[in-house]
Amino acid sequence: MKDRITISVSTINGSEYFYLGKAKQKAVRWVAASLLVASLLIAGTVVYLLSEVDFSRAKHQELESLSFSLSKDLNALEFQRRKLEHDLKERDNQLITVSERLGSLENMLGVNADGDMQLESRLDVAELNSAVRVAILKSLPNGAPVRNARQSSQFGVRIHPVTGSKRLHRGLDFAVNIGTPIYAPADGVVETVRPNNKGSGNFLRLQHSFGFTSSYSHLKKFAVRSGDFVSKGDLIGYSGNSGLSSGPHLHYEVRFIGRALDPRPFVDWDINNFESIFEKEKKVKWVSLTNKVKQQVSMQLQLSSQRDAISLASSS
Repeated sequence: MKDRITISVSTINGSEYFYLGKAKQKAVRWVAASLLVASLLIAGTVVYLLSEVDFSRAKHQELESLSFSLSKDLNALEFQRRKLEHDLKERDNQLITVSERLGSLENMLGVNADGDMQLESRLDVAELNSAVRVAILKSLPNGAPVRNARQSSQFGVRIHPVTGSKRLHRGLDFAVNIGTPIYAPADGVVETVRPNNKGSGNFLRLQHSFGFTSSYSHLKKFAVRSGDFVSKGDLIGYSGNSGLSSGPHLHYEVRFIGRALDPRPFVDWDINNFESIFEKEKKVKWVSLTNKVKQQVSMQLQLSSQRDAISLASSS
């Protein structure tokens, strides 16, 4: 028949024939079409799954890279944490050391710090007291005007080695050779430079702060002129044997508002025994003088702090 399909299958046993009618042909076409569609769907699914696998692999690699980066950052942060902990521990140890040393400084300065006072406040008080001591020692005669010299005659009543008369020796003599350098014991101004061959011989006097003066007799020559400003430690002259003198030496005097004081406590006076002068020299109102210097130094420290704050604000 026209609409029938004959399928011949030949084998060694002969041939067989199969006939597909119209309905079977249609069924075969549907099966073929279904298989084709299924194949296409399977192929599409496979392609999609393969792309998803590639995407997953790429994402996995990206996550691994991110994980490695985060691990490095975490290690770095851990290192920073340990470093900060170490620095904080070191800072605590330094603060303890500073507090202990500050306590020693307070004891030396005679400062009674309140137990509740903050470290910064204690430092301010110690700084003020230290600055006051430095200012006083810079302004008033202290230390010997000549170096490594023997003291040959002290302050007080004695028999004059030339005239033989009993009289008050108003200074301190240093047994030094002619030409020994003499240095200013404090900041000041040269009040008098007087060449002379009698009495005190070549004479020099420095005017210091708060009514104090220091004078030097029997010099060989001067290294300064009247009106010169000098700082502690500056060279001012050279020792000699001029005037009424029994031999080369330096006669050194310290006066307060014209009254002669024993120079020995001033020669022995320094930062390490600052309080000693208050006990050894009673003719000076040390409390009033110290309070005056403290006011001046406090004002200077305040001005310095203000300048630092203004400078810091300008730089930032």
